[in-house]
Amino acid sequence: ANGYYYSMWSKCIWSSHDLSDMVYIDNYIFNKDVHIQFNSTVGKYVGYTEHGVYNAQLWNNNTGQLEGERAQVETYCKYNAEIDQSTITGKS
Repeated sequence: ANGYYYSMWSKCIWSSHDLSDMVYIDNYIFNKDVHIQFNSTVGKYVGYTEHGVYNAQLWNNNTGQLEGERAQVETYCKYNAEIDQSTITGKS
C-alpha cells in the first residue's frame, strides 16, 4: 500500500539462569527504520533520526515515562522469564 508503516516492538534479552544480565529494549519504528530506542543498559531513549532525537529528548525529560521504561526489566522481563524458565525446567 502507499501509506506509512509505524510499529513498536519490545524484547527482553538474557543469557543466564540468574537473569542478572537481562536487557529490555523498546523500539519505535517508522517506515521500517528504528527512529527511537529505549535500552535498559543505557537507561534512556536514543534517537536515530532527526525526529527521533527530538522526541528522545522530550521523553528523557519526562521522568514518569522514563522510570516506567526502566521498570520493565523487573515487571515485564524478569517476571515472564522466571515463568518461562520454571516451565522449561519443570519438564526435564
